[in-house]
Amino acid sequence: MAPDQAQTSFSRTSASFRTSAPTAFFHLTALHLVLAIAGLLTPALPTPAFAAAAVPQAPQLMLAKAYHPGIALTDYWVSEKYDGVRGYWDGEKLLTRGGERIAAPAWFTAGWPKVPMDGELWTGHGQFTRALSTVRQQSPDPAAWRAMRFMVFDLPAQGGHFSERIPALNGVVTRIDQPWVQAVAQSKVSNHAALQALLTTTVKHGGEGLMLHRGSSLYKGQRSDDLLKAKPHEDDEARVVAHIPGQGKYAGMVGALLVEMPGTAGKAGQRFKLGSGLSDELRQNPPPIGSTVTYRFRGLNDSGIPRFASFMRVRDAAI
Repeated sequence: MAPDQAQTSFSRTSASFRTSAPTAFFHLTALHLVLAIAGLLTPALPTPAFAAAAVPQAPQLMLAKAYHPGIALTDYWVSEKYDGVRGYWDGEKLLTRGGERIAAPAWFTAGWPKVPMDGELWTGHGQFTRALSTVRQQSPDPAAWRAMRFMVFDLPAQGGHFSERIPALNGVVTRIDQPWVQAVAQSKVSNHAALQALLTTTVKHGGEGLMLHRGSSLYKGQRSDDLLKAKPHEDDEARVVAHIPGQGKYAGMVGALLVEMPGTAGKAGQRFKLGSGLSDELRQNPPPIGSTVTYRFRGLNDSGIPRFASFMRVRDAAI
């Protein structure tokens, strides 16, 4: 091709490209948009590392079984059972039993060591609802937190037997040197009669009951006989599976909750009706299906159903 012909051809091509460029650009942009929406333009991005942390990781805590006569009490340390909210200091932040971060004021945990501490957030005898309300707040109320105490009863990462952890715990609390952080006092009883006498005195002064901690036990995140609770009544938890309509004066409200006890050995738990103890307010706005409630009772019948069960409160899943 001659130079002048090539130049003419190039000029025509350039002109054609300039004319069609806006249309081509529009089509290309539209194609990119469609592919992006369909997820075909680029491979899916990996899940961010923080996504897994969105679900709270519950700490592995020691949990108590119920005390019964016949236990060798000389093996155990005894302390008051505080009716508050379980609190776990992991060395950096304060968590609930379910792993939710507690929005405590900065001054409340200022100066706490990098040592995990297990305890109870407690606002006084008969003040469980107040403690729960304070712990649930997303924005801490300084006035409410000034009434709060952290009653420390164990050092999960300390190692050694509980009898060896007690002086270590007392030392940690002494070094913290804050009036709202207290070490739970531990003592010994010789027999069942002495335990019952101490229980009676504790309850008379507003206490919920007693805790028994085996002196030779290691800290293990499980429910076992290493930790026992003694109360003037038994209590347990069950899951709400249905609302049973009320009759008579409770017509139009919930007459009872149908609850299911925890299953064992792969078998579903037994179900029973829980109506006693429900206030009119709860009957009108009952605990949602799937929630967990605490009830008190007096032993089990031959079929394993709690006798004289009475509703106590709704347990927050995170608490």
